[in-house]
Amino acid sequence: MTATDIGAFEEDGFTVARGLFSHDEIDRLRDRFTALHAAGPVPGHFAPRASEDPLLAYPRVMHPHEIDDLALRFLLDPRLRDVLETLFGEEVLAAQSMFYFKPPGARGQALHQDNFYLRAEPGTCVAAWVACDEIDRDNGGLEVVPGTHRMDVFCPEEADPGVSFAREYVPPPPGLSAVPVDMAPGDVLFFNGSLVHGSQPNRSADRFRRSFIGHYVGRSADRIGSFYRTITMSGERVPLAESAGAGPCGTEFAPHGPH
Repeated sequence: MTATDIGAFEEDGFTVARGLFSHDEIDRLRDRFTALHAAGPVPGHFAPRASEDPLLAYPRVMHPHEIDDLALRFLLDPRLRDVLETLFGEEVLAAQSMFYFKPPGARGQALHQDNFYLRAEPGTCVAAWVACDEIDRDNGGLEVVPGTHRMDVFCPEEADPGVSFAREYVPPPPGLSAVPVDMAPGDVLFFNGSLVHGSQPNRSADRFRRSFIGHYVGRSADRIGSFYRTITMSGERVPLAESAGAGPCGTEFAPHGPH
């Protein structure tokens, strides 16, 4: 991380490490999750089923590092650890992993804050969001609201189920607005757990918007939601006390019909 990168994270709440992973590495990760999807379901992690809703046919995979060695290696990759320890200023713990397929026609996730769900205390979490495709506004790329990382966790409103699979919606505070973050395969977006962010639906005809996400907390954190099973970057389990009000990232609406 350069001083400029660190400054951007401190000022805006996010920074992008371009090309942190090679295209070959990302190809292997995509292939692995394609195979996992074809072999699914895996109880407790994901359950694909035939549906007109693309997100039911290709649901996100929760905690894939617990069922797949390659996902675990990505979550604990030394390149991520080096950046995260710079951003946190201390040792980090991995709290969870996720993989999103986001096929054509899939809804997005309304603007939200990650620490609303993780409830890491004291402090907050940081996400490492790994692009696994060319990602832009057309296929539902991520949007962020710079500066909101300095604000408290908001009480969300209810999202529009026609455009968001998750219920929670945090409107941009007055004077602030969401900006898109276009990314290439192998780029990693690091962002603060209080940063308001989300995505629009994938409106492309034939492009997936796949991404691998890890959430991390500083070693000084002593509480987190029970859904999150913290481990060191060497893979040893480090149980933390349970914080109140936590849950999985994004409370999902009921199954969605054609859209």
